[in-house]
Amino acid sequence: MTHGAVPGASGLRRSLGLFDAVTIGLGAMVGAGIFAALGPAADAAGAGLFYGLGIAGVVAYCNATASARLAALYPVAGGTYVYGRERLGEFWGYLAGWAFVVGKTASCAAMALTVGAYVWPGQAHAVAVGAVVVLTALNCLGVQKAAWAGRVIVALVLGVLAAVVVVCAGAGGGRGLEGASGGVGGVLQSAGLLFFAFAGYARIATLGEEVRDPARTIPRAIPLALGITLVVYTAVALAVVSVLGTGALAESAAPLVDAVRAAGADGLAPVVRAGAAVAALGSLLALILGVSRTTLAMARDRHLPGGLATVHPRFQVPQRAELAVGAVVAMLAATADLRAAIGFSSFGVLVYYAVANASAWTLSSRPAARALPALGLAGCLLLAGTLPVTSVVWGAVVLAVGAGVFFVRRSVVAVRK
Repeated sequence: MTHGAVPGASGLRRSLGLFDAVTIGLGAMVGAGIFAALGPAADAAGAGLFYGLGIAGVVAYCNATASARLAALYPVAGGTYVYGRERLGEFWGYLAGWAFVVGKTASCAAMALTVGAYVWPGQAHAVAVGAVVVLTALNCLGVQKAAWAGRVIVALVLGVLAAVVVVCAGAGGGRGLEGASGGVGGVLQSAGLLFFAFAGYARIATLGEEVRDPARTIPRAIPLALGITLVVYTAVALAVVSVLGTGALAESAAPLVDAVRAAGADGLAPVVRAGAAVAALGSLLALILGVSRTTLAMARDRHLPGGLATVHPRFQVPQRAELAVGAVVAMLAATADLRAAIGFSSFGVLVYYAVANASAWTLSSRPAARALPALGLAGCLLLAGTLPVTSVVWGAVVLAVGAGVFFVRRSVVAVRK
């Protein structure tokens, strides 16, 4: 069977330009990082928080460079699932796809629960399920509608974050990096948790089949989205630490809200809460897009049920994959714990990017060209191994189950032949 197609499947519409692609990446990254990972990262790293942020940024840059190079060569839906399959072999592509779908499904649940926690803490799970249902329906109506919604969300969230930075800077600070560093282990764990926030540029690569002129657009969109996000993260983290200190930041469930209150701007707190909910919605919107496209690619190769590869004739989106992903995420959002979902997601995504870097390493035999992929591969494996033990254990178990399914399926196919 030819890779990337199934009987009756049709191609996706190439309707996204550079601005759309960057916006989708920003929507995935900005919401997840600032409102969900900054506090736990400070708890792990202490005064070493910014070392963790720097390490996460370096690893993300390596991964972004690898993803951009590969996406330009393979501009189809699926991201590293496709790259690993084409560069390393069918198993590694499958493992990357499995890690992405499982890890990012957990991330979808985390973002849905973040919406619920900010909108209606007493009914967080119910609100989370409702958000998943609404955004899945939006995605089913076409990727352009999702991209338009993403623009609005990114504009609102960046406005809120800018207000937080201005208010905290005007307060004069006085706190900062308090207490001891979390040590090398704590800094690396914080980097792994913050990496959860940087992984949104994967959405640009997984939408490769819907981007106009992908060989030019994707390599420009990925570093642009990542660069903007790095600037935003650094500015907001500096502002929040300046008024709360790393100690209070580590203990805060809503650090940006606490920061504006500490800066004497209580009236801004409801706006920040609303911004957090909108940011999480933006991340959830882009995450569902990415997971459904990888599901589409795996279904095309029969690693998942072939019916999930069907593209809607009118809206030209993989509606069955969208609905299947939405149903699973809704079930997780009704039952999962937010912090556990973040750690599990980080493990899966780091494995996914380890395969991406290994794939990019094969593109050239020149040592200079292999330096960044090698650094990215080592960084992904190191950060994955230093995440909370529960996340590592459960992540390894789920990967082992996925690998077992692959080999059992291959054995059955061989017997039938």
